[in-house]
Amino acid sequence: MKLSYTLEDLERIASKILEKARSKTILFSGQMGAGKTTLIKKLVKTLGSDDKVSSPTFSLVNEYEGEQAAIYHFDFYRIEEESEAYDMGFEDYLDDEHYVFIEWPEKISNLWPEHYSLVELEVDENQSRTLTLTEF
Repeated sequence: MKLSYTLEDLERIASKILEKARSKTILFSGQMGAGKTTLIKKLVKTLGSDDKVSSPTFSLVNEYEGEQAAIYHFDFYRIEEESEAYDMGFEDYLDDEHYVFIEWPEKISNLWPEHYSLVELEVDENQSRTLTLTEF
């Protein structure tokens, strides 16, 4: 699935991702400033959470309470080696009972689960975004 959108479209885009994604583990890839955290904020809200969403750049993971499941939000931008994710017990978060949103997944490519959804974000010339959703 490939979509172009602006900030005004975020609610529709978040609903579309949740409808089309076959996995609750969703990896978000894109350059700095592409809108990964902004999109995740809207996804968390769409899942029924009233929690304040922020990037877990320093804590590596934030937990939010959705209407039907917990939501774990990872940001691996600052890690130097995959072993840091492994040491924090990252693999324990990977199951089908809750949502797992991962920013900067390329930093932990050897730890990706067998099945996941990948959201790739690109910034377009007019500050809109192009989103590509791929299933693995």
